Amino acid sequence: MRSRNPVFSRRGFSRDNGYAGFNAAPQAGGPAVGTQQGNPYAQQAGNPYAQNPYAQQDLQYGAPPQAPAAAGRMTMDDVVARTATTLGLVVLTAVLSWVLLPVDEANIGKSYGIAIGAGLVAMVLALVQSFKRRAAPALILSYAALEGVFLGVISSAVSTYIADGVVAQAVMGTMAVFAGVLVAYKAGWIRVNRRFYGFVMAAALGFVLLMAVNLLFTVFGGGDGLGFRSGPLGIVFGVIGILLGACFLALDFKQVEDGIAYGAPREEAWLAAFGLTLTLVWIYMEFLRLLSILNSD
Repeated sequence: MRSRNPVFSRRGFSRDNGYAGFNAAPQAGGPAVGTQQGNPYAQQAGNPYAQNPYAQQDLQYGAPPQAPAAAGRMTMDDVVARTATTLGLVVLTAVLSWVLLPVDEANIGKSYGIAIGAGLVAMVLALVQSFKRRAAPALILSYAALEGVFLGVISSAVSTYIADGVVAQAVMGTMAVFAGVLVAYKAGWIRVNRRFYGFVMAAALGFVLLMAVNLLFTVFGGGDGLGFRSGPLGIVFGVIGILLGACFLALDFKQVEDGIAYGAPREEAWLAAFGLTLTLVWIYMEFLRLLSILNSD
């Protein structure tokens, strides 16, 4: 199962019915496994983790790792710690940029310029990390810091010119979506399988294409383009964007769960944190946009 997050899409932590070739039965003469759902990190041809000594242990599906193996394998504690670090850095730089880069009439041009520059550099860093084979913590933390600068200025502008309290509502909405999806995923109410993946990716592709067309009409035609980001249509697409973000969170949870069960090396925790941060930033931005539309009428 591959997430839309590029940091996961090249690794395919998967356990569902052989998707992406990870759960295929071993070839003749290959390592013996207890079930057809063997350890992909030890079996997949060309797998960069095949030499990981901790991935060579063919653990039973879902079984906890032995104590000696835990030292070199990704754990949930690793993912939580790395995610808290990246999100904490996003929040810290967002607060600092809110305070140090005011969006009043005297400084709005400078603040917007810095925010746009930080956002563009953050996007480039995210793309670079996405295409790297290994996690680069410095790159991921740099992305988090610059993304925080962008979010801080944008959030300050919304709070100043749209409505006070919108930012707090967007933060609470993002936290609520994260908690709700996590509970639903752990309870089994959301089943992440090939059909779920296909539906989410098709919906996301259509959503992104529509937003790209709307942006082109906005740039070349002026105004609100096709109106997908304002008025009643903006509200509808804002809700759709949040729902898609929630679906991607479920895909991300699946990636993390499979990576832990399959014995991914500890460095993958940075990639898991990076992917979750990307998704949460997207959900927050969709909430901020939706609440801005609702409060501007």
